[in-house]
Amino acid sequence: MKRLLAVLALAGLGLFALAAPASAHNSLISSNPAENASMEAGPQTVVLTFDQPVQDGQGLNSVAITGPDGKEWQGGPATVDSNVVSAPVRELGPRGVYTIGYRVVSADGHPVSGKVTFTLTKDGNGTPAENTEDAQALPGGSGDEDGGLPIWVWLVGAAVLLGAGLFVALRIGGKSAE
Repeated sequence: MKRLLAVLALAGLGLFALAAPASAHNSLISSNPAENASMEAGPQTVVLTFDQPVQDGQGLNSVAITGPDGKEWQGGPATVDSNVVSAPVRELGPRGVYTIGYRVVSADGHPVSGKVTFTLTKDGNGTPAENTEDAQALPGGSGDEDGGLPIWVWLVGAAVLLGAGLFVALRIGGKSAE
């Protein structure tokens, strides 16, 4: 019985010692304008700051600004400077809630998407941009679509490894010297 408890204790320690941290993809840590900000005049540029670098390259990253009327207000393509993604904004039009939808590619190659909203409190004089395919493809708020494996896969794998280790340990430990 002591041998069984020792094997279980060692297997448990081994499981925790070998456990790697979850694959952490980029997370948005700040934005300008900030989430749920209210402003009288729209920004000229939106700035999204992530906790890790973002891959740079044509077609990898998209930022779209959608107004309360469903029209787009971005003024050009997104640019990347390490962990900061920015995009120009046209002069905004009707007052209401605007959504900054984004999809960026982490340094580890996984896409990360989400949204930030802000409110324009006074009507502006701007005209919207033409709808683009990039903006239509943005999920706008499904920030958990990071391509990672669900936790249950890791738990099942750990249980199988623990069971196999226990089986081998009992088979080897159960043999007596003759």
